Amino acid sequence: QVQFVESGGGLVQPGGSLRLSCASSDSNFDSAIMGWYRQVPGKQRELIAAIINHLFTEYADSVKGRFIVSRDNTKNMLFLQMNGLQSEDTAVYYCNRLKGWGPVGTLVPLNDFWGQGTQVTVSS
Repeated sequence: QVQFVESGGGLVQPGGSLRLSCASSDSNFDSAIMGWYRQVPGKQRELIAAIINHLFTEYADSVKGRFIVSRDNTKNMLFLQMNGLQSEDTAVYYCNRLKGWGPVGTLVPLNDFWGQGTQVTVSS
């Protein structure tokens, strides 16, 4: 069973930045299409960024231009650089492997293995 460990969350003021990390135990990480999700209480988990490699990335409209997804296949790590944070970005953030490729709104997770997530709170 693949495991994901997310980290890097915290409390940040509006306009601030954070960099999230996701460590994967997937032995096939380098070929995995990966994504970042976020979830707020009472709402469904939402995919906000997806990556095959640095040439192929997709973003939800809500984060496009502010967030950057990247990966280091040598370390089985996925990252999310979040800039210009807004209160609406407050959520628990998760990573997972994705099934297929396409616009963010069409992608689904490959499995139902979720890590504990990392809390991001944007508040003054």
